[in-house]
Amino acid sequence: MPSQRYMECALSLAKLAMGYTSPNPAVGAVIIKDGLAVGMGYTHPAGSEHAEIMALRQAGDRAQGATMYVTLEPCPHYGRTPPCTEAIIDAGISEVHVALLDPNPVVSGCGLGRLNERGIKTHVGMCQREAYEINEAYIKHITTGLPFVVAKFAMSLDGKIATKTGDSKWITKEEARNYAHALRHTVDAIMVGVNTVVADNPRLTAKGCGGKGGIGKMQPLRLVVDSKGKVPLNARIFEPPGEVLLAVATPFDSAKKETFVRAGAEVLELPARAGSVDIRELLKLLGKREVVTVLVEGGGKLLGSLFDHRLVDKVLAFISPIIIGGREAVSVGGNGVDNMAKALRLGRVDIKSFGDDILVSGYVEK
Repeated sequence: MPSQRYMECALSLAKLAMGYTSPNPAVGAVIIKDGLAVGMGYTHPAGSEHAEIMALRQAGDRAQGATMYVTLEPCPHYGRTPPCTEAIIDAGISEVHVALLDPNPVVSGCGLGRLNERGIKTHVGMCQREAYEINEAYIKHITTGLPFVVAKFAMSLDGKIATKTGDSKWITKEEARNYAHALRHTVDAIMVGVNTVVADNPRLTAKGCGGKGGIGKMQPLRLVVDSKGKVPLNARIFEPPGEVLLAVATPFDSAKKETFVRAGAEVLELPARAGSVDIRELLKLLGKREVVTVLVEGGGKLLGSLFDHRLVDKVLAFISPIIIGGREAVSVGGNGVDNMAKALRLGRVDIKSFGDDILVSGYVEK
């Protein structure tokens, strides 16, 4: 069906915007007239043009009487930019196909309602699942106020994420690691526990990928959960580019806090639970700061805490065909469950291969 191909084109455009639009959704739009694409666009960074505006600008006068395919419902309100619905109406678009209604309360249904008021035919639901997955993080944030949490880890066949000495470089080979680095471009924050910083001394930056981004792109927030302030002052996370946030537990030594601030970090004091940072309160605060997506990269204690509290939305588990062994080797920690019936189960599971390594991804069933 030709119309579905047009929407698939819009979805491809939306994917180009992923990682560049937060806290706004990533949207793609295509304008079709007489069977030809006369305008295409995708959302630019927050405060800049939306996908519909970019497509209308490219189409110009050819938008009159044309059909628009857009991956998310056009906005009818003034936010950082004027309403897209009015631009669509003024351009003379005659029909609009929308993949997914925007769950934002100030938009949901109102955008299509405004278009219908002006006699523009609207259709909803084509490629809905694909459109949802592109903006799953935005949808969770706009409806709950919380960030979308992705737990990513690499493990051996025997379930170890590091050796007994804490060494985890490298469990997977380069192809899988490159894919994992590309994921960093699509998130707002990368979260690790302090033990990961001590053991691996990572920079937690998004490296260049596919000719886009690199250090020229706004880097994800680098977030270290460090209840007692043990992160070394010479750690690479304090090197530019990008912001650094240390989440510590109250009460926290004021002199130590000032030392971290001078090193270039923002220190966030949070309530403690069982001697560690209350992870729920941390996620609530991140949501208020418009952090839409958090990629958790370790270590075992932090991952375990997030799983224990049912705070993970999506899991990306890379499995390498190696055996680490050792009773003291590191695996996903936490308290775990008492019986198999309570184990977290993933749905919508997908499996990809990267050479000898395998990626198993899925969504935690709530």
